[in-house]
Amino acid sequence: MFLLTPVLVAVVCVVIVWVFKSADGNLERRKEEAQARPWGDEDLKDSTDHLPVEEDADEWQESEDCVEHIPFSHTRYSEQEMKTRAREFYELLSKRRSVRFISREQVPMDVIENVIRTAGTAPSGAHTEPWTFVVVKDPDMKHKIRGIIEEEEEINYMKRMGDRWVADLKKLRTNWIKEYLDTAPVLILVFKQVHGFATNGKKKVHYYNEISVSIACGLLLAALQNAGLVTVTTTPLNCGPRLRVLLGRPSHEKLLVLLPVGYPSREATVPDLKRKALDQIMLDH
Repeated sequence: MFLLTPVLVAVVCVVIVWVFKSADGNLERRKEEAQARPWGDEDLKDSTDHLPVEEDADEWQESEDCVEHIPFSHTRYSEQEMKTRAREFYELLSKRRSVRFISREQVPMDVIENVIRTAGTAPSGAHTEPWTFVVVKDPDMKHKIRGIIEEEEEINYMKRMGDRWVADLKKLRTNWIKEYLDTAPVLILVFKQVHGFATNGKKKVHYYNEISVSIACGLLLAALQNAGLVTVTTTPLNCGPRLRVLLGRPSHEKLLVLLPVGYPSREATVPDLKRKALDQIMLDH
C-alpha cells in the first residue's frame, strides 16, 4: 500500500485549503457582483434574444403575409427654416429638467391623451407597438402606488443600491420619500409588452420590446415639455410586480418607467447641472 510521506501530506493539505479558499473567494465575488448590480430587475430584461422556443409552436402567431404600402407624404422645409426649427426645438428641450416638486393643480386630460398619442408614434420592432400607458388620476390609487414604491425604495437605499449609488445620488438630494406621487395630478406608468396576442388568441413576438418602449418614452418626455408640463423619470426598482397586480395588468406586461406629470410647484428647485458639450457627445468623421 502506498504511504504518504509527511511532506506529501503537507502538500495535499495546502492544495485542499487553497481549493476551499478559492471556492469561498469566488462565492464572495459573486455576492459582491450581485450587490454591485442591483439594477438587474427581472422586469427590465428584454426577452427578444430569448424567445420561448421550448414552448408549443402552435401557441405563436405566424407572420402576416402582406401589408399594403401607400405613398409617403413628406413636408420639406427650406434650409433656413430647417435651421430655425432645429434650433428652436433644441432650445425648448434644453429647458427640460427632472422636477420633483409638482403642483396639485389639475391638467387638461386632452393634453395627456395627445402626449400619449405622440409617444405612440414611436418606431417599434416589426411594428408590434409593445407599449401600454396606464394613466392614474385617482388619489387613493396614487397613494397606494406611493406606499408600494416608498416601501421598496427604502430597502433599495438601505440595502440593495450600495454605497456608491447612494453617494452618487446625494448631489441630487433624493431619497425614498416620493411626495410627488401624491401631489402630481397624473401618473403615467409605461409598461412594455414582452409579447402580444393576435386576434385569434395566439401569441405574437414583440421584437426589441424594451428598446421600442424606451424610444416611445423619449417622445413622451419631449411631448410633455412641448405642452408646458414637467415630470421626473422614475424606474421603481423591484416594484414592478406589485404595481402590475395593483393596476390589474397581465403578466406579459412589465413596468419600465413611471412619470408623475403636472405643473411645477411654486417652490420647485432643480440641481444646477450642466450638460455635456456637443464635441463630447458627437463625432464627425
